[in-house]
Amino acid sequence: MKKIGLKLSAVLLATSFALAGCTGGKTANSTEKKDGEKLKIYTSFYPMYDFAKKIGGDKVEVTNLVPAGTEPHDWEPSAKDLAKISEADLLVYSGAGMESWIEKLDETTKDSKLVKVEASHGVDLIKSEHHHDHEDAHDHEDAHDHEDAHEHEDEHKDEDKDAKEENHEHDHEDAHEHHHHGAYDPHVWLAPQNAKIEMKNIKDALVKADAANKDYYEKNFETYSKKIDELDNKFLTSLKNTKSKNIVVSHEAFAYLCKAYGIKQIGIEGLSPDSEPDAARMAEVTKFAKENNVKYIFFEELVSPKVSETIAKEVGAKTAVLNPLEGLSEDQLKAGEDYFSIMESNLKVLLEALNA
Repeated sequence: MKKIGLKLSAVLLATSFALAGCTGGKTANSTEKKDGEKLKIYTSFYPMYDFAKKIGGDKVEVTNLVPAGTEPHDWEPSAKDLAKISEADLLVYSGAGMESWIEKLDETTKDSKLVKVEASHGVDLIKSEHHHDHEDAHDHEDAHDHEDAHEHEDEHKDEDKDAKEENHEHDHEDAHEHHHHGAYDPHVWLAPQNAKIEMKNIKDALVKADAANKDYYEKNFETYSKKIDELDNKFLTSLKNTKSKNIVVSHEAFAYLCKAYGIKQIGIEGLSPDSEPDAARMAEVTKFAKENNVKYIFFEELVSPKVSETIAKEVGAKTAVLNPLEGLSEDQLKAGEDYFSIMESNLKVLLEALNA
């Protein structure tokens, strides 16, 4: 009888270890969560916050690191921020050099469960130059003029795959150059199809971290993917036959948008809105605006409009906001503004400026 009892105990013990092996611990692709517990996500700045909220819905808790109304180019995480990030499940950042501080996390989060999600992975990046106004947009314009919106939409269906194949080196380049030397223009989200790639990368990360809600995340992505395609098509058809193709902007944040729709930007400042234009640059921009009969000089809400106002006065143009979506104000957030509403506003003001 005692032998039978010992054998039974051994079987039960072995069974308990087997069950523990099935349920215990985290895998590389999932985060252990209790029923009803939400994934904790931090995002590097507004578009990443908006995309993560849209895809994650009520299954995630999303916190944006950069406060409302703050220019993200100026922001650096504090020690407190770094500690908070290390306790999260995911950190969603755009990449391509936008967040120069991302390397600081390597040491502070090396022993944490944090998964870093580079949303721009797979985007066909534009190399940064001193000024993008010298870039020829004519080829892009002609390409769009000779395709219909349906072909444009179909072409984008393979964009994610093609971009990954053609631009794979961006994921393996030296991190120091990538983040500090500004090898690439980081403002990828301003082209709607790039925003879709970023949403897809976020969706894929959520599915890996929370496989139980895979269908939920996939459905949300499908919904917003369609909205992105509709927005893209609206930009394409609306901007196709404008009187002008030239815009003057306060800083060169719109290269991806311009490339997508055959527009040429000239920036008063470079990729950073904090850089101060010298007298020669001011004269160059003023000359361009006069020669091309530019009617609007664009500025951004999060930076001073003084330089734009100076040039506008010089050439007899108006000023208007073209929003790079780097951050929203408290009032905009309270009003329910988001990526789509701001992009619609951008399209409206672009049409006014290019048809003036």
